[in-house]
Amino acid sequence: MNPILRGVIIYVFLLIIFRITGKRTLSNTTTFELVLLLIISEVTQQAMAGEDFSIITAFLLISTLIGMDLLFSFIKTKSKLFDEAAEGSPIIVVDKGKPLKNRMRLSRVGEEDILASARLLHGLERMDQIKYAVLETDGSISIVPFEGKG
Repeated sequence: MNPILRGVIIYVFLLIIFRITGKRTLSNTTTFELVLLLIISEVTQQAMAGEDFSIITAFLLISTLIGMDLLFSFIKTKSKLFDEAAEGSPIIVVDKGKPLKNRMRLSRVGEEDILASARLLHGLERMDQIKYAVLETDGSISIVPFEGKG
């Protein structure tokens, strides 16, 4: 199979996989996840290059992957629907001090993750001090404290 076609297929596949696995995958990488990413990169390299490990094939694959990224970036600027499908949108996971358990479960965000962000960003120690917690598209958690608390 053509290395360019292989590169396009792998790029789209990885985009879909990382979109499905959620935003938290992008934010806090554990040691296990780092090892998993290294293994994925090795398997991906083998799938894209096949039996051809030449420098020309490497150049073609790198150019294809960067080209796909540029193409998707361009499409995202032109289409809000595509941007939301590819990147997602921020999700409120705490509303007026109350954890939204269903959203947290779907996003794989625990109360301890929210409280850790609250401590780091605002020195808050309890859920009832948080007006809103928002899971951002990059996997980070933004905290909006209640006025006068914390």
